[in-house]
Amino acid sequence: TTTTNMASASPLLRTSCTYLRRPIIAAAARGYISRAHPVPTPTVPIQVAIQTVLDGMDQRHLQRLERWDNNKENRVEQRVQYLSTRGSADAPTPEQVRADAEKDPYRRMDETVELALQLNLDPRKPGQSLRGSLSLPHGNGKNFSVAVFTDDAKLAALALERGAVAAGGEDLVEAIRDGTTSVTSFQRTLASPEMMSRLKPVARLLGPRGLMPNPKLKTIVPYDELMEALDRQMSGMSNYRTDKVGIVRVGIGKGSFGAEKLLDNVREMMNEIQSVRPESFGKGKKGQKKVAKGTKYYLKAHLSSTQSRGSELVDLRTIDPTSSFFMTDESLP
Repeated sequence: TTTTNMASASPLLRTSCTYLRRPIIAAAARGYISRAHPVPTPTVPIQVAIQTVLDGMDQRHLQRLERWDNNKENRVEQRVQYLSTRGSADAPTPEQVRADAEKDPYRRMDETVELALQLNLDPRKPGQSLRGSLSLPHGNGKNFSVAVFTDDAKLAALALERGAVAAGGEDLVEAIRDGTTSVTSFQRTLASPEMMSRLKPVARLLGPRGLMPNPKLKTIVPYDELMEALDRQMSGMSNYRTDKVGIVRVGIGKGSFGAEKLLDNVREMMNEIQSVRPESFGKGKKGQKKVAKGTKYYLKAHLSSTQSRGSELVDLRTIDPTSSFFMTDESLP
């Protein structure tokens, strides 16, 4: 009927009706994909994200192994030529270099897996800057050199036996101050409470490097817990801290750990981040103390490895301890 009416209508009416229909047709064809309405990035459960990252490590290793096999002779000869011209007196001989290349397999790089959490925090506001440390169930795959500040000579000697690179009281402080013991020789520090007031002469050396003992990092411990804390720090206790935009980055382990151990470390990390959630967070109104209803604590989560090309966007429901889908691999609605 509409077609018959349009055909019998005057040319002017047909032209005006066609003009009026054009915006409707164009809007239906265009859709809502624009800068204001972008296509949402797909998210994956944490189990899928970890497996994808591990698969990427395997693929990169196979590619490097293939390149090594194809260019093995040239690389060995380049190594021999370099050592013959620039090598030291105790450098291996060309025969040793060639023998090692034939005997030893291609070494695989053990990449670190990192989880980056974007939290709804503003570190400029009081109480919204997170900082602390946690001991992962399977460690983070790193070993750190530790210096121990204590005035107990027996504990200092025991700490050196346990593997500390430096231990002592006033003598260690003086050695760091005059440069006898370099601050680059250790990566973390421990101290008993009574030693904190004696660290003032070296505070300007330790502070900028993040080496000053801090109760938030659990690096100020009493005498009876000093050795246990030393073992935890040396075995790779993970420190976390929000940056200026509210992102927390933590290495959850190495690729050689496997999916199960990495999942255990993620579970421990998320429980820790949830336990230190501040009472007030988000960009609320000035002076607002309570969190508005519906305010999200977790905004985004990205999983990546040392040499991955990008990151995997993790479904927040699978890593949020308050969610019913926490650490599950079930199909999500």
